[in-house]
Amino acid sequence: MAAVALLGAAVIAVPIFKRIGLGSVVGYLVAGLVIGPSGLRLFRDPASILSFAEFGVVLLLFVIGLELKPSRLWNLRRDIFGLGAAQVIICGALIMVAAVAAGHSWPVAFVAASGLAMSSTAIVLQILEERGERTEPYGQRTFAILLFQDLAIVPLLAIVEVLAPVHADHGSNIVKVGIGVAAIVVVVAVGRYLLNPIFRILADSKAREIMTAAALLVVLGAALVVQAGGLSMAMGAFIAGVILSESSFRHQLEADIEPFRGLLLGLFFLSVGMTIDVSLIARDWALLIGLVAGFMAIKVAGIYLSARLFRVGAADSLRLALMLAQGGEFAFVLYTTALGLGILSAETSALLTAAVIVSMALTPLAPLILKRLLPPTAPSMDGIDIADGLTGTALIIGFGRFGQVVSQALLSRGVDVSIIDADTDMIRAAARFGFKIYYGDGTRLDVLRAAGGETAKIVAVCVDDREGANQIVAIVKEEFPLAKLLVRSFDRGHTLDLIAAGVDYEIRETFESAMRFGEAALVALGFEENDAAEAIAGVRARDAERLQLQIAGGLAAGRNLAFQNQPQPVPLTPPKREARPLNEETAVVAAEAEDDEKAVP
Repeated sequence: MAAVALLGAAVIAVPIFKRIGLGSVVGYLVAGLVIGPSGLRLFRDPASILSFAEFGVVLLLFVIGLELKPSRLWNLRRDIFGLGAAQVIICGALIMVAAVAAGHSWPVAFVAASGLAMSSTAIVLQILEERGERTEPYGQRTFAILLFQDLAIVPLLAIVEVLAPVHADHGSNIVKVGIGVAAIVVVVAVGRYLLNPIFRILADSKAREIMTAAALLVVLGAALVVQAGGLSMAMGAFIAGVILSESSFRHQLEADIEPFRGLLLGLFFLSVGMTIDVSLIARDWALLIGLVAGFMAIKVAGIYLSARLFRVGAADSLRLALMLAQGGEFAFVLYTTALGLGILSAETSALLTAAVIVSMALTPLAPLILKRLLPPTAPSMDGIDIADGLTGTALIIGFGRFGQVVSQALLSRGVDVSIIDADTDMIRAAARFGFKIYYGDGTRLDVLRAAGGETAKIVAVCVDDREGANQIVAIVKEEFPLAKLLVRSFDRGHTLDLIAAGVDYEIRETFESAMRFGEAALVALGFEENDAAEAIAGVRARDAERLQLQIAGGLAAGRNLAFQNQPQPVPLTPPKREARPLNEETAVVAAEAEDDEKAVP
């Protein structure tokens, strides 16, 4: 029954909240609130679920570690130990000063500030991943700060024990640090020297389920060893992931862990939602709102200041500040420890915990706030020339993988070619290979005029955008009727639209390469070259015949093919092909047509 309730709540809430733009995390939190003690009371003890669901955070850190090779992690050292440390120190100090000013003793203020200075690794990384921003510069800095916070929890717990009003064996702290270091050494040694041979043996057994079990064993084993040394389980899993990031089994491990990671992480967010105490919020709502608003405002200011001190741009500093303004999971550990040692009262601990949970629930709103505060980033125009006064014989619009290949034939015969593209990164990359590309949006008439559309004999539309190509075709046909119009077609439907628009030549972007690929495939299967050539000629003929029938049917029905005018279609006849042996040139598909869109030959 419990499993059905958890799965049902997630399945209903998450799609709804993702559809309205609030993201899956808010969906999980709300679902947990509804089925938890403050809602339908299907679960009475969310803490027990939370302790199990924390394995989702452990698996998340392991997967992140797999993606971070030691060299990459070393490149982040300045952000981890510089920016990360500055964030924790500055935010902690500011919040502590505010707490002391509010009348709390400095030990209570220190513990409260230390917990509130932490941020939620699980929630922030999930949001960054959903938005595809984890590999962006600010996403990398965000991760670096979160990683330092995970490291900082260890000395903070030691300091909390020192602050305890009763006993606590302070002399044992050095021993605990030594045990923690020893635990890390054990995990590193096992991961470096034992895991790869073990995985090879398991791979030879051909038992997929054993590989999955081994992957989970590695993660949980490393997490438990490090936890036994006094560090967080998530840190142990992360270290194991980094060690295995250069292993030949990395992709296999990631595929095996991924289903468990997603499910347990969702369960973690559900359990956090269950722990929201609505009665406490109702009773102390004014105090709670003031506490949440106060510490989040201080963190925004502190993180922004930290980032600016490390010369992070204003926009990215603001992104960091808003994304990390909430409290984090490690605050629960810190407050529970402080409560057990008598530093915090039960009421203070409950209030601080509620403030952290509410702040976590507000985090998914940060991207919406950023969208309103920050205008769309304009591309840098450094080293970029805008199209103006061009007079080339040929005008090529779009210099992606298709346009690059097209341009080579024209340039090889000395044709005066003008090329425009709206991607500044592409223009800079092309410049490194000796190409002169001008910046310009081909869907605008003024840009086409500046690029030489009025004097060009041909206009080659090579953009990887169906709607954009249609707009360019409409403008060129209307404004530059003397120019021959050659267009890259997205698919068969687009071909019909272009033919109806009266372009002089169109070709489906993958058609020719697919034909030659199919011909090479037949030869590779043992067919004679003449048979392969004849088969491909037949495919061409049937394709051309079907296209003519579709054109005739569409025009007979008065079909508006995305353009107002309906000129005569371009006559298509299957090309005659002389059967000939396939040499290296004809047997291999043009590699440029399969490269990444931003590749430059």
